[in-house]
Amino acid sequence: MSEVPRLDTVAVAQSSPDTPQPYAELGMAKDEYERVREILGRRPTSAELAIYSVMWSEHCSYKSSKVHLRQFGEKAPENDALLVGMGENAGVVDVGDGRAVTFKIESHNHPSYVEPHQGAATGVGGIVRDILTMGARPVAVMDALRFGPADAEDTKRVLPGVVSGISFYGNCLGLPNIGGEIGFGEGYLGNPLVNALCIGVMRHEDIKLAQAPGPGNKVVLFGSATGPDGIGGASVLASASFDDESHAKRPSVQVGDPFMEKLLIECSLELFEKDMVVGIQDLGAAGVSCATTELAAGGTGGMRIQLNKVPLRDPRLTPEEILMSESQERMMAIVEPSKMADFLAVCEKWQVLATEIGEVTDVTPEEAERGGRLVMTWHGETVVDMPPRTASDEGPVYERPYSRPAAQDALQADDAAALPRPQGDAELREQLLRVLGAPGVGDPSWVVQQYDSYVRGDTVVSAPHDSGMIRIADDSHRGVALSTDGNGRFTRLDPYTGTQLAYAEAYRNVAATGARPLAVTNCLNFGSPEDPGVMWQFAEATRGLADACQKLGTPVTGGNVSFYNQTGDVAINPTPVIGVLGVIDDVRTRLKSAFDTDGARVFLLGETRPEFGGSAWADTVHGHLGGLPPEVDLTAEAALGEVLAGAAERGLAAAAHDLSDGGLGVALAESALHGGRGIRVAVSGDAFTSLFSESAARAIVAVRPGEENAFLALATDHGVPVEEIGTVGGDALVVEHPSGAVEIPLEELREAYESTLPALMSGV
Repeated sequence: MSEVPRLDTVAVAQSSPDTPQPYAELGMAKDEYERVREILGRRPTSAELAIYSVMWSEHCSYKSSKVHLRQFGEKAPENDALLVGMGENAGVVDVGDGRAVTFKIESHNHPSYVEPHQGAATGVGGIVRDILTMGARPVAVMDALRFGPADAEDTKRVLPGVVSGISFYGNCLGLPNIGGEIGFGEGYLGNPLVNALCIGVMRHEDIKLAQAPGPGNKVVLFGSATGPDGIGGASVLASASFDDESHAKRPSVQVGDPFMEKLLIECSLELFEKDMVVGIQDLGAAGVSCATTELAAGGTGGMRIQLNKVPLRDPRLTPEEILMSESQERMMAIVEPSKMADFLAVCEKWQVLATEIGEVTDVTPEEAERGGRLVMTWHGETVVDMPPRTASDEGPVYERPYSRPAAQDALQADDAAALPRPQGDAELREQLLRVLGAPGVGDPSWVVQQYDSYVRGDTVVSAPHDSGMIRIADDSHRGVALSTDGNGRFTRLDPYTGTQLAYAEAYRNVAATGARPLAVTNCLNFGSPEDPGVMWQFAEATRGLADACQKLGTPVTGGNVSFYNQTGDVAINPTPVIGVLGVIDDVRTRLKSAFDTDGARVFLLGETRPEFGGSAWADTVHGHLGGLPPEVDLTAEAALGEVLAGAAERGLAAAAHDLSDGGLGVALAESALHGGRGIRVAVSGDAFTSLFSESAARAIVAVRPGEENAFLALATDHGVPVEEIGTVGGDALVVEHPSGAVEIPLEELREAYESTLPALMSGV
């Protein structure tokens, strides 16, 4: 690997300044390496190089995205509910009654392609620990998934492995999976997206932060022992695009043990309850490197660690390998000396290995000015002596060049409105069934049924309805709803508008359950930041999300950026996945998307325009991507949300469903199938536009018999266009239009909707 001695101490580094070091192999640019030498005043030791390489990686430092992410803070709306914002492991918001929730979404894309089961499983484990680290009990998970074409051979390898990994880890932890989304597309064939979300609940006073205050306090590593699995995993894999040699990277994928994680959760919560920690950090990407530098930087800036005390599964591990290992199910706590015995007793009770590996130290004014001092020894020899803030907070920041791709104008000029439309009712009927059964539109039950959605007993709504919803405590009817959404086709056509549409759909999905949207998390999945076209997509997408959140008063509480999602030089469609959290005062008033009340009148809310760019119809029927995505009207989205939440609170609505992929036709079919009832509607305009347009800010509502006038008044009061279009009942979906009618029995709808994924995955 290099000529550096096996034990490369600080003294050795000082006496051998010209020793070659493998910085490029570790993903560092030459100028970054030179900056490390400048910071230290010498060449780094092997252990220091390991720390800087992982902490300055794209995954950990956000060096290419930071300049754009700042606007989430600069444009953040005033919101009294925000208790902890960006910069910590997860955001925290006040949900009333003295309780708070913390939530976040992160990617585990590349590991999930290399080794689908473990990659996805450890993605769940990592995001759960992020939530735990904030002092909360994790209570539910969700996932947003993208794969290559559903009939591709490699999709049959990746998809079942990813689903089994998510199911295995979440089910073993006893966490309900309350929703998410799944999509398919050619660009994801060599680069699936596996974005995992977790939500936790706590009291306001229980919030914990990643900091190491108090010189003399002890540094304790607890959880699993450290092994060679995942060395450089997230930081290395997340900063590389894939090629035909990707399967050789399996050793970089972490291995999860959900049973240990369950013990770690319960152990940590007891430690929190008994006030035994003053700072806490999970060990995820970058492992010990990240935990020590971030805790030290967040506290007094001083820490001394004895690496030889780290419990190992493999005694052959070197200091640099220990620092880079991403072995799972590990936490690091800062503990007052007087509480150490009790801390260790709690860990022993839960059969969790706990080891004191160091202590917090004071720093001189000169050391503080340089970013503190982190010292690590290996059997008495100093292998690290560095300012921790230079690794955790002061990494490189790149203003990558970006420019609108030359092909963007031609792409937008290729208007989907010019595509051949169905001729006559028979073809209209056939195309509706095709879109309804398309992978990514059709029934996700093949996936969802592998998850436990109701463990813990607090799940109120879960997939396939618009949002997941849970009750936050046994002594309260208050709940929170969550939805994740993203449409790579829309964002490819217009990154600014497409990202706002993803946000608007998640916002609308939350509102459709009766909750009021409150806060946002995001996982921004893009190609290489070294490509100016990709960086233009990213810059436009972040600007779009920041503007939308500012407009509707929902702060971004945190999230994740995933770059290098591409195979060779072919990037995925830009896919920002937006998670929106909302609060509902009484979960008993919640709405589902099942239209199951015979005689309920069906109302269409919002304005329908001939908008087909990036639509499910254009993609499914014609394999076409071009034109402009639907227009965004955030004021209309907010007004629609108020109508939906108000209708739920006042008991006016029996059910509601947002309109998104596939438009009105798919929404009606889904609500009919979920409710086991037919629906008869009449549309006044062009049947094709009425059924397949994907105009935003729209929903259908089944209004309780006798409440029609009150519902109309509510919509009118908020300025939301409203039209009564039909009735729930019968055994078919019937759509009448000025020149004819389309009628499809429920059983035929069910066959189209439910058969696609099981057929494609049969025999897997």
